Amino acid sequence: MSSHDRPPRADPAPGAVRLEGLAKTFDGGRVRAVDGVDLEIGEGEFFAMLGPSGSGKTTVLRMIAGFEAPTAGRVLLGGADVTGLPPFDRDVNTVFQDYALFPHMTVERNVGYGLMVRRVPRAERAERVRAALAMVRLDGFEGRRPAQLSGGQRQRVALARALVNRPRVLLLDEPLGALDLKLRHEMQAELKRIQREVGITFVLVTHDQDEALTMSDRVAVFNAGRIEQLGSPAEVYEYPATAFVAGFVGTSNLLDGAAAEQVVGEAGLFSVRPEKIRIAHPDDPAGPDELSATGRVAEVVYAGGHTRFLVDLEAGGRLTAVRQNLDEGSADVLRHRGTDVVLAWQRKHTVRVGS
Repeated sequence: MSSHDRPPRADPAPGAVRLEGLAKTFDGGRVRAVDGVDLEIGEGEFFAMLGPSGSGKTTVLRMIAGFEAPTAGRVLLGGADVTGLPPFDRDVNTVFQDYALFPHMTVERNVGYGLMVRRVPRAERAERVRAALAMVRLDGFEGRRPAQLSGGQRQRVALARALVNRPRVLLLDEPLGALDLKLRHEMQAELKRIQREVGITFVLVTHDQDEALTMSDRVAVFNAGRIEQLGSPAEVYEYPATAFVAGFVGTSNLLDGAAAEQVVGEAGLFSVRPEKIRIAHPDDPAGPDELSATGRVAEVVYAGGHTRFLVDLEAGGRLTAVRQNLDEGSADVLRHRGTDVVLAWQRKHTVRVGS
């Protein structure tokens, strides 16, 4: 439920990647990893496939790359059916989480290896390697070996090695998973910059919601082998289509049953994001365009720049509210545990989940 219109869906340009009825089973058909996925990814799009372990996203990526053969359905690249083609005959490259660099080769030879296999002339090969290393900001590292590089530098080498072949589509399989948090944030910005510069289609597989929301133009949220929701990061976050999406993409509060009828005024399942909720004193009434709920603070979670308040509602259920620590320190916010509060938020931020 929302009093303002949802943003228009972002329709991609036609086709870098098209999946038609894609399915994959294992163990004689008893395990259905991917269950009839239809999807189109546009030229030049940064696309994320997001989901928990076992949701099917990595299997879909491997079928696009050619490492797995579909049980049913088709994979098309640029409109051409490549379902039966081996990986080396597809115009894609893959960057893996473990980078898969040759430890005995220098950075220059690692990046240029694919060009050498394709018998690209030496002069052209040297120029393309130089350009690829400049793009990932590794000028001057040509003579080093992987063991002499940091994790972030090895990730950049793997990226340069994939880009130097100028693929139509670059597949990224949890590429930042091995990096620490600070470096991961830096590389998220770098990957987005590189994608804008080269202009090719990037397809990212990740279980990290922040990563998908930060980097991608569109997100497909996977669950149990199917796409639960497809849309822009803002659409998926602000208007979750299912309870699973609401709970998996960021942190969400769900109101249903008697609590929904009392707080929202109608039956159904509703979502409201914690950062939309303000914490007020019991004597502070909600505004005319707001919904409100009274309750008691059951737990306070201090997280440095912000605090999460877990509030048990009188109407039943629990809501989480987030407040920035502009004036209070850790000792101050912990005093709120066990106090009675009013939670209030704008009616338009209450979103009906599902039909």
